[in-house]
Amino acid sequence: MNTDQGALFADALMHEIKSRFHYVDHDMNGRQRLFFDNAGGSFRLKAAVEQMGRIDALPDCPERIHELAIFLQRVQAQGTDDVRTILNANGGSVYASLTASGGMFDMVRAVAENVPGTNMVTTVLEHPSSFDAMSLYAERLGKTLRVAQSNPVTGGVDVDEIVGLVDENTSLLSVIYASNISGAKLDIEQIVKRTRAIKPDLYIIVDAVQHAPHGLIDLQKTLVDGINIAPYKFFGCRGSGMSWVSDRASVLPHHKLAGKKKDFWDLGSAAPWQFAVVTEIVNYVCWLGGQFSQSQDRRELFAAGIHGIELHERALLARLLDGDDNNPGLRRMDNVQVFLDYEDLTKRDLILAIGIDNLEHAQAVREYEKRGVIVYERVATSLYSKRMLQSFGLEGAIRVSPLHCNSVADIDRFLQVTREISQVFATA
Repeated sequence: MNTDQGALFADALMHEIKSRFHYVDHDMNGRQRLFFDNAGGSFRLKAAVEQMGRIDALPDCPERIHELAIFLQRVQAQGTDDVRTILNANGGSVYASLTASGGMFDMVRAVAENVPGTNMVTTVLEHPSSFDAMSLYAERLGKTLRVAQSNPVTGGVDVDEIVGLVDENTSLLSVIYASNISGAKLDIEQIVKRTRAIKPDLYIIVDAVQHAPHGLIDLQKTLVDGINIAPYKFFGCRGSGMSWVSDRASVLPHHKLAGKKKDFWDLGSAAPWQFAVVTEIVNYVCWLGGQFSQSQDRRELFAAGIHGIELHERALLARLLDGDDNNPGLRRMDNVQVFLDYEDLTKRDLILAIGIDNLEHAQAVREYEKRGVIVYERVATSLYSKRMLQSFGLEGAIRVSPLHCNSVADIDRFLQVTREISQVFATA
């Protein structure tokens, strides 16, 4: 089967998937709604929300010896294992923080302050949590910050552009897995291979927050020194970030209580619900993987589930772009521009940046909301958007980010609304 254009879930499976999430088709007030802002915080699994409340309701401290404390220890241990399941990671340390951004600052600091080198390398497409952390510690430590520029054709950053900035004096490379504006995936495997060919002991940190819900991460193929995910963008709950650091990175000096082991990164009392939510995410993806695989291995089931998600989302992306004979896609729609429209959909996650003629981006977002559709404006006045947009030569865009629990009918409804808005403002 040619999967370059993806493969949709069967209708029965699509119905079951939707039933496992909150508010896919309606908002909390019962109003019909398309929520296409999942890059800002994804649909929540019902099981994850329920488990968060169940576990957090317990007053018990997991650092005790009684029955429920031991139960919470098991919850935390399973969640820790499941972070490794998501990443296919062996060894190293898993730690929970309030946000993935906080985890990123911690990892950057540990490497920047303790690994020799005169320069640090990152890309222009980084989230502020990684770019600003790199800028802060480069300036504080008197190191040069080298920034790889974007490719406005692909919407990503070329491997050669990054590799060309790395030398034997580079102490840290920080790189995003996929752009949260264009959806372009960076070739992390080649980036790791080629930069380590230049400097074998190079420390590499990856921001996987945007990519993790859409594609498989395999640290056995891309052995980096730090990587973070955000459960609230991965069908989970806000108020939590999860990070993994390699064996060598985990023992670099970092904030910790003096009595803890050298590779321990958590500060303060654990919140077991954070780990319980990760387990529910992995349970769900493994359930989905079981629709395509007979394996009993948790990582193999997880990989099969993510692969199914990737193919379904690629088919949704193709539908958004090209539509069908009765419902033209965005590429064929008058007065609509698809920015950073790269043809090879295998190199993209399910995120689109578009513009509508005669309509300012924030105003377009309001017009969509009037019609029951939630999207997001990425504009150059935003600290979360300015640097990336300018690298592409854009002043702004409407970001469209559905999720795998959306159906073809949802995509077609979005296309109909977009066509209506574009026609209303065609002669404005």
